[in-house]
Amino acid sequence: METDATLAMTGENSAGERSSGERSSGEPGDPCVMVIFGASGDLTKRKLIPALYNLAKENLLSREFALIGFARPEMSHEQFRDKCGEELKEFATGQVDSDVWHWFVRRLYYVSGDFADPAAFQRLKAVLEETDKEHGTRGNYFYYLATAPGFFSTCIDQVGEAGLANEENGQWRRVIIEKPFGRDFDSARALNVSIKKVLEEHQIYRIDHYLGKETVQNILAFRFSNGIFEPVWNRNYIDHIQITAAETVGVEKRGGYYETAGALRDMLPNHLFQLVCLTAMEPPVSFDANVVRDEQSKILKALQPFHDRDVLTRAVRGQYGPNHKGMPGYRQEAMVAPGSRTETYIALKLFIDNWRWADVPFYVRTGKRMTQRVTEIVVQFKRAPFVLFRKTAVDKLEPNRLVLHLQPDEGISLTFGAKIPGPVVRLGGVDMSFNYADYFNVAPQTGYERLMYDCTLGDATLFQRSDMVEAAWNVVAPIQNVWGALEPREFPNYAAGTWGPEEADELLTKDGRRWFNSPALRADANAKIAGT
Repeated sequence: METDATLAMTGENSAGERSSGERSSGEPGDPCVMVIFGASGDLTKRKLIPALYNLAKENLLSREFALIGFARPEMSHEQFRDKCGEELKEFATGQVDSDVWHWFVRRLYYVSGDFADPAAFQRLKAVLEETDKEHGTRGNYFYYLATAPGFFSTCIDQVGEAGLANEENGQWRRVIIEKPFGRDFDSARALNVSIKKVLEEHQIYRIDHYLGKETVQNILAFRFSNGIFEPVWNRNYIDHIQITAAETVGVEKRGGYYETAGALRDMLPNHLFQLVCLTAMEPPVSFDANVVRDEQSKILKALQPFHDRDVLTRAVRGQYGPNHKGMPGYRQEAMVAPGSRTETYIALKLFIDNWRWADVPFYVRTGKRMTQRVTEIVVQFKRAPFVLFRKTAVDKLEPNRLVLHLQPDEGISLTFGAKIPGPVVRLGGVDMSFNYADYFNVAPQTGYERLMYDCTLGDATLFQRSDMVEAAWNVVAPIQNVWGALEPREFPNYAAGTWGPEEADELLTKDGRRWFNSPALRADANAKIAGT
């Protein structure tokens, strides 16, 4: 029986209705049962259960919601509930509210089985039917594939064979597929063909958790709701754009996975290309999912293809080695081959062949064991004409710079020049910064909340479509081919704890530019603006 405290937590009255005054943001999702394949794994305990708990706390899960975990270990419903409760204490993004958890935990169920075992899916079907009746979820199911990529097709085939993918009588079926979606163009296309034998495109939600980050979602709002930026968001005013996703950690315990993936497969066709799309896309005519994704797809198809010679001049790969502080190199990590050729760093110079971005370079990079954990988009504008300042103490003008900080500190900053008080004309750098934590009192999130919530609503805006996936891998394919045919030179070629190989710096310096790196370099840039 639900307590008054529980009803107050969920925003429900005794009649089971939600009070609009209790809704913290938006309507709750549709009634549904969520099935997590791979429910005993790291992703479930670290991200999915904490994210679902946060949605429950924010009143964004329907009152008619339930969750079934599916994995190999034998567990009862109660054991699964106890396991999730203990893990939430460790991985929750904030303090756990006992009333919220009491409401949530009674909606957790578990099925043990092998992904290739039809009998296990018949057991799942029986539990789904029981859960449907118990919680009034109206026959709506969504499946989350938190499994290794090799099981994606297997799980979907079994869901289809069990009759659990059919949509009828207004009931919906949706599937969230984790990355990586394929290893290359051919495997991505083959996976698309395979799963579309069971599912329609509108049922498939290819997830990229980067798009769950608040600042990533804010890119569109920032660009298209502010009249002062969109008029200058083009080749006439922007000199170049940099996109960085740097990590201070190494591969940790994921050496086996990373040996088969590498930085190129792991980051470029999903995370980095998604950021390129959101930064470069044309204004959509609406926020309808397919309209937004049409514009993103156009950017991926407009990316200038790499020919073999381009790979040698516009693409850099690196692998971290040990440093003087005792950090191990990649080849010393667990489950990594002693002579591994796997890259842990990539930097590319991209061009978009359309009217807005012709001749504007997009420099993208990502790497492990770098100086600073940071993901950001740097928009550097062209310098103003110097003519006015020729007879002053100002010897050069620094360009304006807009930085969209995605992690760890989410916010936006704009750098511009202003006169330093005094009789002599000197310019100083001014940094106008906005930080989400300071301006909006929002609770920490995992990055998965928005994505799972959108799936319960049927909103696929932040998910990739099949043509987008294939277009991204099509750009990556020539780089994979050249790097696969040529031995990397001088691996390891950057020390752990640095900003990457020298060749990546040269990618910009030969164009008269440089990476916008650490706070120290940013302070140095401001000092130069000020002439100090």
